[in-house]
Amino acid sequence: MKTLHFDCAMGAAGDMLMSSLIELHPNPEDFLSRMNSMGLDGVTVKCEKRKSSGIAGTHTKVYIDGLTEGGSHHHHHHEHSSEHHHEHHHEHSSEHSHEHHSSYYGHHHHHRSLAEIDKIIRGLNIPESVKNDAITVYRVIAAAESEVHGESVVDIHFHEVGRRDAIADIVGVCMLINDLKPDLITASPICVGFGTVTAAHGILPVPAPATALILNNVPIYSGSIEGELCTPTGAALIKHFAKEYIQMPPIKIEKIGYGIGSRQFSGAPNCVRAIFGETDGAELGIIELCCNLDDMTPEEIAFASQKLLAEGALDVFTMAIGMKKGRPGTLLSCLCRAQDRDKMLKVIFKHTSTIGIREYSCKRYVLARKERQIETKYGTVRQKTSSGYGVTKTKTEYDDLAEIAEKNDISISDAKNSL
Repeated sequence: MKTLHFDCAMGAAGDMLMSSLIELHPNPEDFLSRMNSMGLDGVTVKCEKRKSSGIAGTHTKVYIDGLTEGGSHHHHHHEHSSEHHHEHHHEHSSEHSHEHHSSYYGHHHHHRSLAEIDKIIRGLNIPESVKNDAITVYRVIAAAESEVHGESVVDIHFHEVGRRDAIADIVGVCMLINDLKPDLITASPICVGFGTVTAAHGILPVPAPATALILNNVPIYSGSIEGELCTPTGAALIKHFAKEYIQMPPIKIEKIGYGIGSRQFSGAPNCVRAIFGETDGAELGIIELCCNLDDMTPEEIAFASQKLLAEGALDVFTMAIGMKKGRPGTLLSCLCRAQDRDKMLKVIFKHTSTIGIREYSCKRYVLARKERQIETKYGTVRQKTSSGYGVTKTKTEYDDLAEIAEKNDISISDAKNSL
């Protein structure tokens, strides 16, 4: 399957992730053209080649009305990634070294609510799936900010992460991943740095509180670089897209991209590395959680199963078993990724009568799956195609077949055979 792996040994920031993905894109010029015509008012995105500790890669510049964030014209570099200063309440994106006294940002810096950002993104000329991904990333950040500051999500106002250049970073990453269409996205444990960072309300530890909350259940470590290496935007993007947190999986590499940040470190390249290639279809880090139930109704077990699937379980199934004293029972099995273990345990304990759960480590081999829409005499129908290991399988979406059968008073089989 096509796999995208992010190496976050030097943290993660929105612009660095976008830069690394641009290097993987088969047509970067086309991507930049679409970025610059998507309707984000006054925003222009440009790329340049840059080196960090001898490693060559791409550095992205975002201009707002012809200026970079410091109020400079095109000759000034865009300060992203690991040089982070928090100048206002909620400004934990920290991907930019901002000069807020400048002629551009000054005291007229606009603080946007989640609803305003939602409206901006919904109005862009980009695919609906990209809009949904970008808005979900903002909701991840908003949820963390809400908890940090003890305010409701609707009352949260973004400062740095609400700016147009930050919106461009998030939308750009979502658009690039939509273009690349990986079947699986993984990320290494994330280096967050250490020390402190200056914020509007004083000195904060690294990782900043919002970043730490976003990275809940994600493996992180401090590393040897003092400073804030992982920003809330970078953390939220990785959290949204990555399905497993592992060192690089066994992969046949097709392309490698380096996203270079602005700051230079002694003896360490300041970059995010994105690796794109083919893996064997084995999902690593899969676990099976099992429990025996003999005092629940079928309806209660079905409800618990639905809750597990809603929380992201890969599969949930039951099996009839015989228990002690000859009592009939039900074996409930839940397949999930290792990082979702705690979430699934809570659901099982909450919605079943069990007082003990067993865990087994396993691998799951899957075919790469893609969905497409086809036009038929009955209208548009969704089909899923699965391929790999020398086989290809196509299946029409059941709900669409059922709708055709109902409307035309035919059987499901006849509906399928007549497409």
